[in-house]
Amino acid sequence: MPPRSLLIPICVTLAGLCSFSVMDGVMKAASIMIGAYAALFWRNVFGLVLMTPVWITVRRRNGGGWLPRTMVLRLHLLRSALSGVMAGLFFWGTIHTPLAEAMALSFIAPLIALFLAAALLGERIDRRASAGSILALAGVGVIAAGKFGGQYTPDAVHGMAAILASAVLYAINLVVQRQQAQLAGPDEIAFFQNLFISLLFAPGAYWLAAMPTGPQALLLFAGAVLAVVSLMLIGWAYARAQAQVLVPLEYTAFIWAALVGWWMFAEPVTLRTCAGVALIVGGCLLAVATHSVPSDNGQPTPA
Repeated sequence: MPPRSLLIPICVTLAGLCSFSVMDGVMKAASIMIGAYAALFWRNVFGLVLMTPVWITVRRRNGGGWLPRTMVLRLHLLRSALSGVMAGLFFWGTIHTPLAEAMALSFIAPLIALFLAAALLGERIDRRASAGSILALAGVGVIAAGKFGGQYTPDAVHGMAAILASAVLYAINLVVQRQQAQLAGPDEIAFFQNLFISLLFAPGAYWLAAMPTGPQALLLFAGAVLAVVSLMLIGWAYARAQAQVLVPLEYTAFIWAALVGWWMFAEPVTLRTCAGVALIVGGCLLAVATHSVPSDNGQPTPA
């Protein structure tokens, strides 16, 4: 059982990942309707509309400046660029790949991120954190092996390649997320990410992002709400716990992706999927247990 100091960030991260996975399903549906570029552009425009009054209210209440420090602004810009390209590749890939399979492929990211966190943030990677990540990845492999079944069309291959490229960017994004969360509040992170991604995609929007119709706009607005909720929850949690504690929880997103895929796109959930989920959950619990033994000063230390 993790100590209380970590339990709340862990629960908040899990809620954020659930919101993120449901958003993936909504965005897959929107991408099928209007294309991945248009779906991502309009989702961030709607997200910016949602976050602007929140940002203004918080700035006025706290009496802070309207622009963060240059170093923090650069982090916002870097993460937005990573997130924009990463999300574009992922949502395009999901058009040609079932959602659960896309999520399975993307799970190389937490393993990469654990070691990037050690290299860039100076975090010590405990053996249980590494073992938990490998166990969870084995669960993903069990599920993916059953789902792919050796049938690969050219579109499916292109979709998988896009998702794997997205996963590498996502690993870098997870590490930048930890740095960003230590320097900026959740409202600031969500505001600037929606702003910068909207600006990043704006040059091509005239040709690639036609104005959505009523049902499309409603779907994209729902995606924006889910994305903002996820950004703020995960931003809050990463400011209060190390990346190596929270990164393995990324694997639980597969559970939500499988459920969303089954509910929205009639993708079956098999016994093999359930076995893989058991490994995923076991790996996450093992990795989280790394910090479950309190030291003499009451702070958690590796078990």
